[in-house]
Amino acid sequence: MKGKTLLAGCIALSLSHMAFADDIKVAVVGAMSGPVAQYGDQEFTGAEQAIADINAKGGIKGDKLVAVKYDDACDPKQAVAVANKVVNDGIKYVIGHLCSSSTQPASDIYEDEGILMITPAATAPELTARGYKLVLRTTGLDSDQGPTAAKYILEKVKPQRIAIIHDKQQYGEGLARAVQDGLKKGGVNVVFFDGITAGEKDFSTLVARLKKENIDFVYYGGYHPEMGQILRQSRAAGLKTQFMGPERGGERVAV
Repeated sequence: MKGKTLLAGCIALSLSHMAFADDIKVAVVGAMSGPVAQYGDQEFTGAEQAIADINAKGGIKGDKLVAVKYDDACDPKQAVAVANKVVNDGIKYVIGHLCSSSTQPASDIYEDEGILMITPAATAPELTARGYKLVLRTTGLDSDQGPTAAKYILEKVKPQRIAIIHDKQQYGEGLARAVQDGLKKGGVNVVFFDGITAGEKDFSTLVARLKKENIDFVYYGGYHPEMGQILRQSRAAGLKTQFMGPERGGERVAV
């Protein structure tokens, strides 16, 4: 409900001095393909429903909203190409992008071109710390989620030997570092902090290291495809290590 209100309110305000005879196009941008395509699927389904609800109540100043789907595959270079296409297509409103690493470079283009962007998922703090007026978000920050995760680990889990792993991307590594900082402030040293490559399938070397270092708890910063593989391969190797990840590690397909 809040998301629909924000979308409708922002568009209505931006149209206060404008008149439209045609439908108002809204770009819905996210990973519609690739390993995290379900994120884009969920985003587009939600956007379509929100737009249908707004249109059922008369639209915006009598004009109907229309969703236009764009795929950035959560890839920064593709996100820039998509942002430029949105500009060329004459669309002034964007829902998306989703991954922080693709959202940030695209947002530079939208801000420069006077296009309103609302991301429902990008959590990197720097995205909204640059003073941009047209870049908004409806989700929390890694700088909040990381310390919260660290506090839970310290107070509830209380592991003996911790490893932190990330996918070397803006979202995953940013979260991993925020968790690491939170643990250090709590007086806990991490046994090792390391990155894997997004898209990797074979984590046997990592699993062997977890076993050798006698790690009893892993925090993973990144998306569910790699987290699921690491978890399954760890269990197959007989490890009973506890794993914890962020909200994007919580898809059902991860396990």
